[in-house]
Amino acid sequence: MPQKLRIGYLVPQFPGQTHIFFWREIEALEAMGHTVHLLSTRVPPTGLIAHSWSKQAIARTTYLGEIRPLAAATTLARLLPRGLPRDLLREGPRFARDTVLTLTAAEALRTHAAEHGLDHIHVHSCARAALVANLAQRLGGPRYSLTLHGPLSDYGPGQRVKWRDAAFATVITRKLTEQVHEALAGHLPPRLVIRPMGVDTDMLRRAAPYVPPEKGRPLRLFSCGRLNVVKGHQDLMSAMRQLLDQGVDVRLEIAGEDDAGGTGYRTELEAQLRRLRLQDHVKLLGAIDASAVHDKLLAAHVFVLASWHEPLGVAYMEAMACGVPVIGTDGGGVRELIDDGHTGKLVAPKDPTALARAIRELAQNPESAARFGAAGRARVERDFRASLGAETLVEEILRARQG
Repeated sequence: MPQKLRIGYLVPQFPGQTHIFFWREIEALEAMGHTVHLLSTRVPPTGLIAHSWSKQAIARTTYLGEIRPLAAATTLARLLPRGLPRDLLREGPRFARDTVLTLTAAEALRTHAAEHGLDHIHVHSCARAALVANLAQRLGGPRYSLTLHGPLSDYGPGQRVKWRDAAFATVITRKLTEQVHEALAGHLPPRLVIRPMGVDTDMLRRAAPYVPPEKGRPLRLFSCGRLNVVKGHQDLMSAMRQLLDQGVDVRLEIAGEDDAGGTGYRTELEAQLRRLRLQDHVKLLGAIDASAVHDKLLAAHVFVLASWHEPLGVAYMEAMACGVPVIGTDGGGVRELIDDGHTGKLVAPKDPTALARAIRELAQNPESAARFGAAGRARVERDFRASLGAETLVEEILRARQG
């Protein structure tokens, strides 16, 4: 009989607007018969809590982030004989600051793991949450593992410490794996596995065939991503202005919110909408539920995301799973998902003119749009199902326990 695990599943600021992937993976783990304890640093801002399952997730998540100075001092004293001074000296003041900020959370994690008999902690981050798991292990807690979702430079100091002491790590793309080997040679865990994120291909599908754009009718575009400068929404808006000036009747809806819950970068995008006179053609929807994203995808002619760099791109996967033709940017690891000219179209980042050209060409070639949609669905169904991540995680935990 397969061994059933008790897994601590640690995600920073869970459940955030982009966390549908984690929820799907949790559901897959539980469907396999494993017990999952949801752990997080703190609750995200209210404006980013948008999913139908968010309240359920918050109710069953243990939040570790409260800082208690006296408890932190006691925890620090216990860690000093466990190699921490050496790491503090090697990694520098920024790592020391992160350590101080995570001491209380580390002890809370160790206590929770002991009380509930957790077999393993998996951290879907390489930032401070990874340090929480590292320190908890030093305090006598269970072994931990990491998933890298983006460039190492995004995740702060102390990467050598976090990776060195992990039981294993998964990385979402080959490109990121190469960067990890180059940056952390000599400090890697025993196993490093490439395992992309995935989507629920049973839920994300079409009930009716895709209908490509029709001549003389508005072209419906949909985009989904945090309102952040690197997501390139401002470039897509500039492309929209070019298309309208060229006589292309086009409409765009953008789902997503900024990290401040609507008071941050969103205000700059709203100003650009007014400056480009796009208020009647572009709508900012804010953070919306996964079912609403699904509905928008099914109604769209084309999905477009103009990120300056994207580690891989769950939003692309969701569109492809729904049989919607995608236009993306050739930055980061996107090429490992979108095969240019076969499963979608890639253009250079930060190039609104190239983006406008690609959108116009797809609007004028309904056969290509339909072909991209079908090929994209087949690609995601084969290689990017959410259950694959859960299966890999369980396999690696069992391997680490046996080793």
